[in-house]
Amino acid sequence: MSVLVLSTDPANPDLDPKTVELVKNDIGGQLNWLHQEVACEIGDFKAKDALETAIDAFADKRVDVNLVDDPKRRKQLLIADMDSTMINEECIDELGDALGIKQEIAEITERAMRGELDFEAALDARVKLLKGLPLAKIKEVRREQISYAPGGRVLVQTMRAYGAYTALVSGGFTLFADYFAKRIGFDEATANVLDFEDEILTGTVARPIVGQDTKLEKLNSLAKSHELDISQTMAVGDGANDLKMIKAAGMGVAIHAKPVVAAEAKYRFNHSDLTGLLYLQGYPDEDFVR
Repeated sequence: MSVLVLSTDPANPDLDPKTVELVKNDIGGQLNWLHQEVACEIGDFKAKDALETAIDAFADKRVDVNLVDDPKRRKQLLIADMDSTMINEECIDELGDALGIKQEIAEITERAMRGELDFEAALDARVKLLKGLPLAKIKEVRREQISYAPGGRVLVQTMRAYGAYTALVSGGFTLFADYFAKRIGFDEATANVLDFEDEILTGTVARPIVGQDTKLEKLNSLAKSHELDISQTMAVGDGANDLKMIKAAGMGVAIHAKPVVAAEAKYRFNHSDLTGLLYLQGYPDEDFVR
């Protein structure tokens, strides 16, 4: 049975109940509010064009429309990207800011995330530009310039409370991934290791590089080790290096993603925060762990 899920940014909700009722009347089915004016679902509808109808109805609203045709919506494994997904920034760009070269690095990051550059080569090029950065400065950037993406901790804590295993898998660096994974509540984290000499960045990254293949392998290996079918998994990210895991997961989500990722992901969020992934799984707000 398919379910139409409508959600918006809880900090600035735009899910008009009147429009929701119009959509329900057009497509038929049963309406269930998951969080008043923030998220709802419509099930048991008969219309074959339900998704298109809802997209048209909310074309001028900040509302995400997703059609879930998965009978087992609540997933038991979450694999999440870090930069611009679980946190708001790209850590490597912020490190560039500490050396006054943020724009130069950010331009490479943007092209890599759009899939225009080889990820490994782009990572090497950017880290080389950071040579000489002290470890103490990196920790300062981590402490003062990085912010948590809204809804991330609620997403992770809620899924864990209902039995899911959660993993942060980042093409960024362990200095950030380990730190933020612990504070958000992930069970584990995987990321690239920066090379240092006397607590000064050498401008190189240890091998092997954590890229899109690593993320896909982590999805598959964790599913296997936890005796889960791939249909029981969820993956979320925004960049081209997330696309393989997003397409492979039972519920792959592109969140505020680059066009190449959004175009190929089955589920997309352009407005909702990370709690949208819980609504997608059918969690009502009252079940959220905050």
